[in-house]
Amino acid sequence: MPRKVRSDCTVGTFEKTRGLPPGTIRNPDGRDTRSDKKIGTIRKEAEKKKW
Repeated sequence: MPRKVRSDCTVGTFEKTRGLPPGTIRNPDGRDTRSDKKIGTIRKEAEKKKW
């Protein structure tokens, strides 16, 4: 099982290290996610949406 990405990693860094084109990670409304947003914040938002 692969290891989780660190929660303090930013979206821009994550996309660069994985070789993804900029704008791959998107907001629920379809817009690009800001590159300085942290992965931990995205996880928290996803947990809230489950309710």
